[in-house]
Amino acid sequence: MSELELENIEEEKKQYIVVMIGSEQYGIDISYVDNIVRMQPITRVPKAPSYYAGIINLRGEVVPVMSVRLKMGLEKDVESKASRIIILKLEEQGLVGILVDEVKEVVSLGESDIDRVASNAKGNNATFINGIGKNGDNLVSLFEISAIIDPVASKSRK
Repeated sequence: MSELELENIEEEKKQYIVVMIGSEQYGIDISYVDNIVRMQPITRVPKAPSYYAGIINLRGEVVPVMSVRLKMGLEKDVESKASRIIILKLEEQGLVGILVDEVKEVVSLGESDIDRVASNAKGNNATFINGIGKNGDNLVSLFEISAIIDPVASKSRK
Protein backbone atom coordinates (compact mmCIF):
# COMPACT_ATOMS: atom_id res chain seq x y z
CA MET A 1 0.00 0.00 0.00
CA SER A 2 1.15 3.52 -0.69
CA GLU A 3 1.54 6.13 2.06
CA LEU A 4 -1.52 7.98 0.75
CA GLU A 5 -3.69 4.86 1.06
CA LEU A 6 -2.43 4.29 4.61
CA GLU A 7 -3.22 7.90 5.55
CA ASN A 8 -6.76 7.53 4.22
CA ILE A 9 -7.30 4.32 6.18
CA GLU A 10 -6.01 5.85 9.42
CA GLU A 11 -7.88 9.13 9.07
CA GLU A 12 -10.88 9.23 11.37
CA LYS A 13 -14.03 10.36 9.60
CA LYS A 14 -16.98 12.12 11.19
CA GLN A 15 -20.50 11.86 9.91
CA TYR A 16 -22.52 14.98 9.11
CA ILE A 17 -26.17 15.37 8.21
CA VAL A 18 -26.32 17.64 5.16
CA VAL A 19 -29.28 20.04 5.23
CA MET A 20 -30.47 22.77 2.93
CA ILE A 21 -31.11 26.27 4.19
CA GLY A 22 -32.11 28.36 1.21
CA SER A 23 -29.87 27.27 -1.66
CA GLU A 24 -26.88 26.50 0.59
CA GLN A 25 -25.81 23.15 2.03
CA TYR A 26 -24.86 22.96 5.70
CA GLY A 27 -23.49 20.05 7.71
CA ILE A 28 -24.45 19.19 11.28
CA ASP A 29 -22.21 16.82 13.24
CA ILE A 30 -24.35 13.69 13.62
CA SER A 31 -23.24 13.24 17.24
CA TYR A 32 -25.46 16.23 18.17
CA VAL A 33 -28.54 14.91 16.36
CA ASP A 34 -31.15 13.19 18.53
CA ASN A 35 -34.01 13.06 16.04
CA ILE A 36 -35.38 14.49 12.79
CA VAL A 37 -39.10 15.24 12.80
CA ARG A 38 -41.57 16.48 10.22
CA MET A 39 -42.95 19.97 10.62
CA GLN A 40 -45.61 20.29 13.26
CA PRO A 41 -47.41 23.16 14.94
CA ILE A 42 -44.97 25.44 16.77
CA THR A 43 -46.36 27.40 19.71
CA ARG A 44 -45.01 30.95 19.72
CA VAL A 45 -43.56 32.23 23.00
CA PRO A 46 -44.26 35.88 23.85
CA LYS A 47 -41.28 38.26 24.13
CA ALA A 48 -38.86 35.63 22.77
CA PRO A 49 -36.08 36.70 20.38
CA SER A 50 -37.20 36.94 16.74
CA TYR A 51 -35.14 33.89 15.71
CA TYR A 52 -36.85 31.78 18.39
CA ALA A 53 -39.74 30.09 16.55
CA GLY A 54 -41.37 28.76 19.72
CA ILE A 55 -41.85 25.35 21.32
CA ILE A 56 -43.12 21.95 20.25
CA ASN A 57 -44.39 18.96 22.18
CA LEU A 58 -42.16 16.01 21.28
CA ARG A 59 -43.49 12.82 22.89
CA GLY A 60 -44.52 14.71 26.02
CA GLU A 61 -41.37 16.84 26.27
CA VAL A 62 -41.40 20.57 25.57
CA VAL A 63 -38.62 21.40 23.09
CA PRO A 64 -37.59 24.95 22.11
CA VAL A 65 -37.30 25.45 18.32
CA MET A 66 -35.27 28.14 16.58
CA SER A 67 -34.94 29.41 13.04
CA VAL A 68 -31.35 29.11 11.87
CA ARG A 69 -32.26 31.36 8.92
CA LEU A 70 -33.29 34.25 11.17
CA LYS A 71 -30.38 33.64 13.56
CA MET A 72 -27.98 34.03 10.63
CA GLY A 73 -29.76 37.15 9.34
CA LEU A 74 -31.34 35.46 6.31
CA GLU A 75 -34.92 35.73 5.05
CA LYS A 76 -37.81 34.18 6.99
CA ASP A 77 -38.45 30.41 6.87
CA VAL A 78 -40.77 29.14 4.16
CA GLU A 79 -42.43 25.90 5.19
CA SER A 80 -42.68 23.13 2.57
CA LYS A 81 -43.23 19.37 2.50
CA ALA A 82 -39.45 18.92 2.76
CA SER A 83 -39.09 21.17 5.84
CA ARG A 84 -37.90 19.40 8.98
CA ILE A 85 -37.10 20.12 12.61
CA ILE A 86 -33.76 18.66 13.62
CA ILE A 87 -33.71 17.86 17.33
CA LEU A 88 -30.24 18.40 18.77
CA LYS A 89 -29.23 16.90 22.10
CA LEU A 90 -26.80 19.12 23.95
CA GLU A 91 -25.24 18.12 27.26
CA GLU A 92 -26.08 21.20 29.30
CA GLN A 93 -29.17 22.51 27.49
CA GLY A 94 -30.99 19.27 26.73
CA LEU A 95 -33.05 19.13 23.53
CA VAL A 96 -33.26 22.05 21.09
CA GLY A 97 -34.90 22.00 17.65
CA ILE A 98 -33.69 23.86 14.58
CA LEU A 99 -35.71 24.48 11.42
CA VAL A 100 -34.20 23.42 8.10
CA ASP A 101 -35.62 23.55 4.57
CA GLU A 102 -34.63 19.99 3.69
CA VAL A 103 -32.52 17.07 4.91
CA LYS A 104 -30.35 15.82 2.03
CA GLU A 105 -28.02 13.02 3.14
CA VAL A 106 -25.44 11.81 5.61
CA VAL A 107 -21.80 12.19 4.57
CA SER A 108 -18.53 11.08 6.15
CA LEU A 109 -15.75 13.66 6.15
CA GLY A 110 -12.19 13.32 7.41
CA GLU A 111 -9.95 16.19 8.47
CA SER A 112 -8.38 16.22 4.97
CA ASP A 113 -11.87 16.89 3.53
CA ILE A 114 -12.42 19.95 5.75
CA ASP A 115 -10.95 23.44 5.43
CA ARG A 116 -11.19 25.28 8.73
CA VAL A 117 -12.59 28.82 8.69
CA ALA A 118 -10.25 31.48 10.06
CA SER A 119 -11.57 32.94 13.31
CA ASN A 120 -11.23 36.46 11.92
CA ALA A 121 -13.21 35.62 8.76
CA LYS A 122 -15.45 38.48 7.72
CA GLY A 123 -19.14 38.06 7.10
CA ASN A 124 -22.30 37.71 9.12
CA ASN A 125 -22.41 33.91 9.06
CA ALA A 126 -18.70 33.27 9.66
CA THR A 127 -19.15 32.77 13.41
CA PHE A 128 -21.74 30.05 12.82
CA ILE A 129 -19.43 28.02 10.56
CA ASN A 130 -16.36 26.16 11.79
CA GLY A 131 -15.27 24.68 8.46
CA ILE A 132 -16.07 23.92 4.84
CA GLY A 133 -16.37 20.25 3.93
CA LYS A 134 -15.64 18.95 0.46
CA ASN A 135 -18.04 16.17 -0.51
CA GLY A 136 -17.19 15.30 -4.10
CA ASP A 137 -17.91 18.46 -6.11
CA ASN A 138 -20.15 19.91 -3.39
CA LEU A 139 -19.08 22.26 -0.64
CA VAL A 140 -20.82 21.91 2.72
CA SER A 141 -20.56 24.64 5.38
CA LEU A 142 -20.17 22.91 8.74
CA PHE A 143 -22.18 24.45 11.58
CA GLU A 144 -20.57 25.43 14.87
CA ILE A 145 -23.53 24.17 16.93
CA SER A 146 -22.59 25.96 20.16
CA ALA A 147 -22.52 29.35 18.39
CA ILE A 148 -25.99 28.79 16.97
CA ILE A 149 -27.68 27.27 20.01
CA ASP A 150 -26.25 28.79 23.22
CA PRO A 151 -28.32 31.99 23.39
CA VAL A 152 -31.56 30.11 22.60
CA ALA A 153 -31.00 27.44 25.19
CA SER A 154 -30.17 29.96 27.90
CA LYS A 155 -33.36 31.92 27.08
CA SER A 156 -35.48 28.78 27.36
CA ARG A 157 -34.11 27.98 30.83
CA LYS A 158 -35.12 31.33 32.34
